[in-house]
Amino acid sequence: MVMDEVKGTIKLKKLVEHFQLKVLLAGADYEQAEIGIKDVNRPGLQFVGFFDYFDPRRLQVIGMAETKMLEGMTHERRAESFARLFDYDIPALVISRDLDCFPECMEMARKYRRTLLSTNDTTVVFTSKVIDYLNHELAATVTRHGVLLDIYGEGVMIIGDSGIGKSETAIELVKRGHRLVADDAVDIRRVSNQLIGKAPELIRHYIELRGIGIIDLQQLFGMSAVKLESQIDLVVEMEPWVEGKFYDRFGLDELSMNVLGVELPKVLVPVRPGRNLASIVEVAAMNNRHKRYGFNSAQQLADALMNQGSAGN
Repeated sequence: MVMDEVKGTIKLKKLVEHFQLKVLLAGADYEQAEIGIKDVNRPGLQFVGFFDYFDPRRLQVIGMAETKMLEGMTHERRAESFARLFDYDIPALVISRDLDCFPECMEMARKYRRTLLSTNDTTVVFTSKVIDYLNHELAATVTRHGVLLDIYGEGVMIIGDSGIGKSETAIELVKRGHRLVADDAVDIRRVSNQLIGKAPELIRHYIELRGIGIIDLQQLFGMSAVKLESQIDLVVEMEPWVEGKFYDRFGLDELSMNVLGVELPKVLVPVRPGRNLASIVEVAAMNNRHKRYGFNSAQQLADALMNQGSAGN
């Protein structure tokens, strides 16, 4: 199961509650307003009439610099500046440092029915926190069919056909002390160049075992058996063993899978009776971590064999 990439939005009201902002004036669309841009804007240039490259979908923030500039204006010019800004369909204007709201600002906000907010954070601190928050909340997302676990600090996503043993392997890994993040469906979002996976809220901590049914892993094994989200570092693809098919025995083939534009290392594990899949996945996670730190045992052995052959000649 692969769902199309989704670029999200966040309700303005959710952002207000998250940062505990003061609502000085709720605009006409306060309950429905959404933010879909990861950046914010300080409208100093807009107050002097420059609206080229202005994106009204961004959250607008003013601080000490804009306040000092506005204080130097006449009453009429301040009113005109706020009128020009509020004529655009902005999500909200945030006043930092708990600075006083200009009467002209409140007047024009009421006229154009725009939302006014306030925070006691400095402008730099507030904008930094908001941009970081929006980068996470508005990250491109996709849903993949699979199981995600945290194994020795490595985020391992197991994929493969239904019924091949992904959930059974996950249970064995949890019994060994590792943590389940998601079973059956993994919601993946890209934050910078990292992929973060978690379970859809409705099925969080649940796992399906054929013959037993749905179980709540948190209730059965405790809080230490589950994790809310994890970075994804490795993909393990399980497939039925095919007689006669060549399988890499040295680990020199570098497989990968592209998710949201990020290349993830992948290992292919053939499944047949008698193979301890939990141990194989566990070792694959440890080996992937070693590779990230520059230690590749397969390559070292290949180099040693090549050097020995060269010496023999």
